[in-house]
Formats: sequence, C-alpha cells, structure tokens
Amino acid sequence: MRWYTALPTAAVTTGLAVTAYASLYERTRWTLRRVDVPVLAPGSAPLTVLQISDIHMTPGQHSKQRWIAGLAELDPDLVITTGDNLAALDAVPPTLRALDPLMDKPGAFVLASNDYFAPRPKNPLKYFKREHKRVHGIRLPFEPLRDGMVERGWLDLTNSTGELVVGNRRITLAGVDDPHLKLDRYDAIAGPADASADLRIGLVHAPEPRVLDRFAADGHDLLLCGHTHGGQLRVPFYGALVTNCGIDRARVRWLHRWAEPTPAHPAGTWLHISAGLGTSPYAPVRFACPPEATLLTLTARAA
Repeated sequence: MRWYTALPTAAVTTGLAVTAYASLYERTRWTLRRVDVPVLAPGSAPLTVLQISDIHMTPGQHSKQRWIAGLAELDPDLVITTGDNLAALDAVPPTLRALDPLMDKPGAFVLASNDYFAPRPKNPLKYFKREHKRVHGIRLPFEPLRDGMVERGWLDLTNSTGELVVGNRRITLAGVDDPHLKLDRYDAIAGPADASADLRIGLVHAPEPRVLDRFAADGHDLLLCGHTHGGQLRVPFYGALVTNCGIDRARVRWLHRWAEPTPAHPAGTWLHISAGLGTSPYAPVRFACPPEATLLTLTARAA
C-alpha cells in the first residue's frame, strides 16, 4: 500500500523539479557553441561567422541583453541573425541595444513570424500536428528593428540578395522571408549562385526542405536557419519531440550535410540550424536544449 501511495508523490516531486530546472535555470543558461565547417576553398584562411537566432526579446530580459552585447568580444568576421527577434510591442529598443556592439561588424539578417506578430498562448498539442490553423498575435512594429539594422550597414535579405566583402573575401548572400507564414518568395532570388565568389550563404528562418532544396540546387555553400528552438524540450536519448516545420527530427538543430559535393559544386551544401536564444513568453521552458548562439569557424575543405 505504501508503494502505491508513494508513487504519485514521487512523480509529482520529479515533475516539479524538472519544471523548475527547465523554467528557472536552463532557460537562461546562455551558451556559446563553437563549430567548424569545412566549406571554403582549399588553402583558404578561416572565417568566423556568429549566428544569432530566435531571441524572442522582452524588455525585462536584461541578462539576455547583456550576454548578446558581450558576444562582440568574440570579434567575428561576420554576424548573421535568422529572425524571431521580438516577443513584445516594446522590445525593439532593447533588441537594438543588445545588438549594437555587434553591428560594428559586417552583417545580414532575415525576419520571421515573431518579428511581425507577437506570440500568443497556444495549446502545445498543436505542435504535434503537421498542419494546423495558425492564429497570429498582435502586429509588432518590426520596421524600426529592420531600419535600425540596415542603417548600421547590415543587409536585409528578406526575399533579397546581397554581397559583402569581408577582409579580402567576397561573400554573396541570399535570403527569403519566413516559410512558416508562407511569405517566402524564392523565385525573387532564384538562379545559380555566383561561382566566382569565395563563399555563398543562404538564409531562411524556418528550415523547410522545399526551400533548402532550392538553395542547394542553386549552389549555395552554407544555409543558416533557426525557428526550431532545437526542439526546446528534448528527451534524453531520444531528442526533440517536434520540429514545428518540415525538417526531420534528426536535423532539428546544429550542423548537417544537406547536399553532397558534386563536380559542379565541390563544397556541397552545409546546413546549420540554431537552437536559438529565447522562448515564447507563454512557454518559458527549455530542457536538454539550452539557449545558444553559435560561432561557426569556416575552414578550408580538403582538396
């Protein structure tokens, strides 16, 4: 009898402990990941790219703001943000302040659903349905955020292309708006990537395979995405429960091959999905998936 009465108590205690850990500790355990990507031409010197994604900023998140600003000490060659920066109507000023030290560096960005619309409460079971009706929150003032980054010289790659010279390297970039809202317009940027460039990067917030395939077919070397939060709640030895998009669970975060090298495209296509820095204010938990930014060191591939 004692065993039967103790079991529910133990389960409740364990559940409370996990919830406290996920909401009070891991959610703010800001983490810098470092990863090497062998994507540059043989003999090339390394190039560092700092990727920030899914900030989901609210004005009161001061430790997050300080941590993001401190990333400038890494002195990256290039900074990329892959959308979902905002989580409140008044979040633009603190987001720009946090990014301000990084905007001294060359940079580029795409926007996403939580730049246009505020998060809203959702039934978490909806994430287990591949297709479900999306109901947006209130409209957010994304324009000052976009304009603030553009004024500092960052490229807005929302359904657009651009080029940066970093050191003595010419980098071409292309990006699309958020496929999660079906705002992507790949036809606006379609066409073979410039083979004479030193590096070809594609940006898209949600890693939908139909978009990634087109980037790869056009010869982009590196694709940078966010959106998935790495699953946000991961089960040890199993991984993410859901991806919230068309990407498979095995590639819901971090670095993977998307397209193998070919004679026409000897670098192939690498895919990096950031697990992101934030959460919705209505789901402020992370488990086995701490908030992160990533410093990618691009290195020379084998001859």
